[in-house]
Amino acid sequence: MPDDNEMNLLGILFVFLVIAPNYLVAEESDMQLVDSFFIDNTEVTVGKFKKFAAETGIVTKAEKTGGGFVFADGWEQKVGWNWRNPFGTIANKDEPAVHITYDEASKYCEWLGKRLPMDQEWTLAAYTEKRLKANGLFKYNNTYSYPLGNKPIGANCLNDCGRSVAINYSELLDRGIGHARVGKTKAGINGLFDMGANVWEWVNIDNDDYKGTRGGSWWYGAHKMHRDSPVALKPRETAAVYIGFRCVKDR
Repeated sequence: MPDDNEMNLLGILFVFLVIAPNYLVAEESDMQLVDSFFIDNTEVTVGKFKKFAAETGIVTKAEKTGGGFVFADGWEQKVGWNWRNPFGTIANKDEPAVHITYDEASKYCEWLGKRLPMDQEWTLAAYTEKRLKANGLFKYNNTYSYPLGNKPIGANCLNDCGRSVAINYSELLDRGIGHARVGKTKAGINGLFDMGANVWEWVNIDNDDYKGTRGGSWWYGAHKMHRDSPVALKPRETAAVYIGFRCVKDR
């Protein structure tokens, strides 16, 4: 008899399937294959992080300590600003989850059987086209200056990126407008959204105290999303209004 099946007395074969809960399944339809790994098409959203928080009971550092940070005349803590209320007001479910530390982001990815990208993985996905068919916009194995090609137009940055599609939080900020909902800017290399600007994204580097962030954000001009811009190091416990993340999964 089959090891994983059962038969009833009439000889009818029954097959029992164990279905994993949705939150344990890394949906590859929401990811893009880049060489030996899959990467999320978009930054992790408030809606997705909310499911994680409900299931695990996690309370983030920004929630525990009264609020996340923004840089003005130095780092300033903003009371009540966290992933639920990134600018002090309730977020839409499709906004990027921000005010998330490196370790909180890592736990989210692990919850889905994924992980945070290594720096070299992130940069490969951001700047080098790995799709054999890229709709004629990009050429296979070509490396570009920006995640959108040779120009930054279409990203959500402070300047040099063209018309902004950001949610206007400018009344709450000393600089910039704020982030855009995920998937609303122009798709770039490998079909990915917001690898340049919108929010910084955590990446793994070989350092215990500091971790990397890539892509720049709405707070910066296009220079921070250029291929030659170095990885920006931040203490791993940083929870700020313009730092989010996306996950990867080994093939």
